[in-house]
Amino acid sequence: MTAFQHSLCVFCGSRPGDDPAYMQAARDLGVLMARRHWRLVYGAGDVGLMGQVARTNQDGGGQSLGVIPAHLVEMEVAKRDLTYFVITETMHERKKVMFMNSDAIVTLPGGAGTLDEFFEVMTWHHLGLHEKPVYLLNINGYWDDLLTLVKHVITRGFAERSFLDYLSVVTSVAALEAALLRDFS
Repeated sequence: MTAFQHSLCVFCGSRPGDDPAYMQAARDLGVLMARRHWRLVYGAGDVGLMGQVARTNQDGGGQSLGVIPAHLVEMEVAKRDLTYFVITETMHERKKVMFMNSDAIVTLPGGAGTLDEFFEVMTWHHLGLHEKPVYLLNINGYWDDLLTLVKHVITRGFAERSFLDYLSVVTSVAALEAALLRDFS
């Protein structure tokens, strides 16, 4: 097994979504991470986009760290055959372990849990608690409305313009790879 060079925390849905492009992006990301020897750090589920990223990464010989709270082991069908598998007590502990074991964060399409994870790391960045790169993988415009909302929050005076400076928005896995290579060099 080749040693990993970097660890990439991936936040994404435990469902496949309504556009096959989301699952394709998850597959492409898993392949990329295995090929580049970037370790996957994620929520340890074997369903939806989470499961797709993990299986594809694993099929390519990639390493992985899955972190899941005990109450989600059944619901998210915990993928126990990962390189490293951690069960936490709480969701907050899950996010902390994932974050602390990563060099960069990527958010694919997802729902409430994905939004929670994304906003927590963005808030930590805003508060000066980290400087890790944060990427939003905006497949087929999935995150357009979120970006509009964040701009609205800034325009209405509830966040500084710099809040968006912490975020890199990319529209494909190829663009993500290029950006990560710049950040990791």
